[in-house]
Amino acid sequence: MFRLARAATRAPRTARPLSTTPPTRDALLYLEHRDGKLNAGTLSALTAAQKVNGKVVGVIAGSESISSAIDSARRLPLSRLLVAHSEQYDHHPPSTLAPLLKTLMEKDDSLTHLFAAHTAVGKNVLPRAAALLDTSIIADILSLEDGGEVFTRGIYAGNAISTVKSGESRKVVSVRATAFDGADSSSSDQVVVEEVAPVQVKDHAPHVSEEMTLTARPDLGSAARVVSGGRALKSAENFGSIIEPLADSLGAAIGASRAAVDSGYADNSLQVGQTGKIVAPELYMAIGISGAIQHLAGMKDSKLIVAVNKDPEAPIFQIADVGLVGDLFQVVPELTKKLS
Repeated sequence: MFRLARAATRAPRTARPLSTTPPTRDALLYLEHRDGKLNAGTLSALTAAQKVNGKVVGVIAGSESISSAIDSARRLPLSRLLVAHSEQYDHHPPSTLAPLLKTLMEKDDSLTHLFAAHTAVGKNVLPRAAALLDTSIIADILSLEDGGEVFTRGIYAGNAISTVKSGESRKVVSVRATAFDGADSSSSDQVVVEEVAPVQVKDHAPHVSEEMTLTARPDLGSAARVVSGGRALKSAENFGSIIEPLADSLGAAIGASRAAVDSGYADNSLQVGQTGKIVAPELYMAIGISGAIQHLAGMKDSKLIVAVNKDPEAPIFQIADVGLVGDLFQVVPELTKKLS
């Protein structure tokens, strides 16, 4: 005779809820500065860094002359501000600055992202820092998602958007300044400053000299209004007599197409386009610019685009909000006169 044993009853197990909290990641932001002022693109890079799931740590480097820039940086929404005082960091030399950024990233395990603006300095320093960290660089981003794991950036002169997902443990990212609003820099709360030791390395490319073009006009990269001239102006004299008065009447910065620069009408620092500066002002006026794809890549994000060209089939009219078909040598002086 068999007797069935009664199975022991067990209390039902309570399923543990899966955590939906994203992992914490902190970002290190290099604060670019010149003449005691923070670069405007750095504030945009800070906005991008704030989208990472974590805190933003700022780092600024240079000699004692950076005290004004430090005061400005202390009003930014940062969790910490690291300061490396040394003359070897003046003028942002990549051969000495990149090892400093590498050391700071490796010293703190919570730092998973390194950000900087996609300026001449950022494009010079970040690739070296990425190589020292044995990771890739994600350059000129337009947006970031998923807590800093997924990025978008323009390809084919901005005609296509590439989505990049990085599996690297450390990410080095440069930010297109025109794609992000600048972070608030007027906080009354002062960020605590932490001194960090400079990293002593040999500078293989020491700074010799630099020549600055001084102008009373707004900076091209951050101006709210830009007036650009193209090859149709025919000479440097015409460029000055047509474009400059119009820019002055609008309080605008002056830009130029590559064709105008290559022809000697304007200085190379004024070039707007894929191989020049990328701008996104409230008003962009294209005078005598046909609209080559390389130029459009540098200004098509402008809020209001006004084009003046005698060719009704010019590509610039395809993206212009306001287009005027006419002879610029007649139209622009009359427009300048009315504005004045």
